[in-house]
Amino acid sequence: MKLGVVMEGGASRTVFSCGVTDCFLEEGIMPDYFVGVSAGIAYGVSYLSGQIGRNREIFEKYMPDKRYMGLKYLFDRHMKSYYNIPFVFGEVPNKLVPFDFDAFRAYQGEAEAVVTNIRTGKAEYLPVDRNDTDFKTIVASCALPVLFQPVKIGKRYYLDGGVADSVPYRHALEKGCDKLIVILTRERNYIKTTERSIKMAAKLYKHYPNLVESLENRAASYNQCMKELYQAEKEGKVFIIAPKSTLRVGRTESSPKKLLELYDEGYYQAKESMHALDLYLNDYK
Repeated sequence: MKLGVVMEGGASRTVFSCGVTDCFLEEGIMPDYFVGVSAGIAYGVSYLSGQIGRNREIFEKYMPDKRYMGLKYLFDRHMKSYYNIPFVFGEVPNKLVPFDFDAFRAYQGEAEAVVTNIRTGKAEYLPVDRNDTDFKTIVASCALPVLFQPVKIGKRYYLDGGVADSVPYRHALEKGCDKLIVILTRERNYIKTTERSIKMAAKLYKHYPNLVESLENRAASYNQCMKELYQAEKEGKVFIIAPKSTLRVGRTESSPKKLLELYDEGYYQAKESMHALDLYLNDYK
């Protein structure tokens, strides 16, 4: 059996998924294939390196830190990113809350990050480099339109993978996963609407019409994806864990109290799902 795990992005809301994956580590659940989008891959690698509590330490200690994110970094002519990339993807994982590269290299499965090619507007699924201390592929997957600059990898430029494929469960099935756990960061009844920032993004990326088209169609594409995903769940093809409530945690939430509440919801919901998950993984009827 090939087990896959998909982690949706959602910026600060992804602390829900951190609670789920910490529970998975306690239960000894480790996938053969992992694919994450945006914050889903940024937090997901700590799951693959087996570092229980690492993500929690980061969001409790450093997301409230003024060095982590803010408009001053977006308007900084050198950085031009809402998140302080040298701090978030440099100082934090390489010094303050060390990422275990040896454990990640020892992970026997496959890890991919979803990115959006700005010229084609399509999703690409890039392997996460086990030796990259700059986390370049992960930064590209997290590069929210408008809030980040496009990230160059090889000869191509990329933005957040969620633009083109927010929940890449179909790709995971195509990779041969017999069983697939999908961790969402929105409630089951969530319906995505077109964001007001789309008009700004359309002007900003006017030289990339395929990207603009993907941005304009994102809400409809996401909602159709969710419809098909829930149908796949009914057919027994996937196992979904989603928050009952996101507790009003927004994309850039930095309150440790609110973030911990959402993390706890993920942890305890995963605990409550263990029996059903065991039945799914072992094909018990």
